[in-house]
Amino acid sequence: MRRSLSMVEASLPPGFRFHPRDDELISDYLMKKVQSSQPSLLIEVDLNKCEPWDIPETACVGGKKWYFYSQRDRKYATGFRTNRATVSGYWKATGKDRPIMNKDKIIGMRKTLVFHQGRAPKGKKTEWVMHEFRLEGPLIGPPNIMEDWVLCRVFYKNSEGSVGSSSSNNCCDDQTVSSLMDYSCMAFDQTPFNNISSTYREQVPCFSNIFSTDQASLPPPFSESFITM
Repeated sequence: MRRSLSMVEASLPPGFRFHPRDDELISDYLMKKVQSSQPSLLIEVDLNKCEPWDIPETACVGGKKWYFYSQRDRKYATGFRTNRATVSGYWKATGKDRPIMNKDKIIGMRKTLVFHQGRAPKGKKTEWVMHEFRLEGPLIGPPNIMEDWVLCRVFYKNSEGSVGSSSSNNCCDDQTVSSLMDYSCMAFDQTPFNNISSTYREQVPCFSNIFSTDQASLPPPFSESFITM
């Protein structure tokens, strides 16, 4: 049986969390998706047929963020504009696209979008936010395939602020941490935590503490009046 992202995270030791940097999402996940046909921990979601609150739980980590691949639906066959409308609303871009760097080279771009219910231009802004990652820079494959596939990170931004913001300049910048996609090959021993060396502890700084997020509840459900069939 194929292992999903949520299944793998559930099997991690306490304190470990899927928390990749932006550049890792590009180089270790999206780039490999484009270059290889091998199964991935991330599922594929058609955003035109799925409301943000209906994204499968298999793509959810920590009860707060959803990671998945999606193929962009072109509004026009010969154009570059993307159709991001769903039955209930649409995703609207906000701000400028942010370059994702690796060794002083641009490897991708991150677009921030907010979900609005209703139809443009009178849609009602919600607290659902999406970071859409796309490849950029030197061609690594057929241009049409590279352009169409994106990696999405969706989260619910509550009144206390964003719970899903993730910077490429986080605590992992000075150390190399194995990608979660390689977890299936890892073997964790049963050494009591008190006996684990300080060197071992320093090797896992980019996984957020599991107790910092598990107590938070899921976003409040939308009322039926918001959802159209």
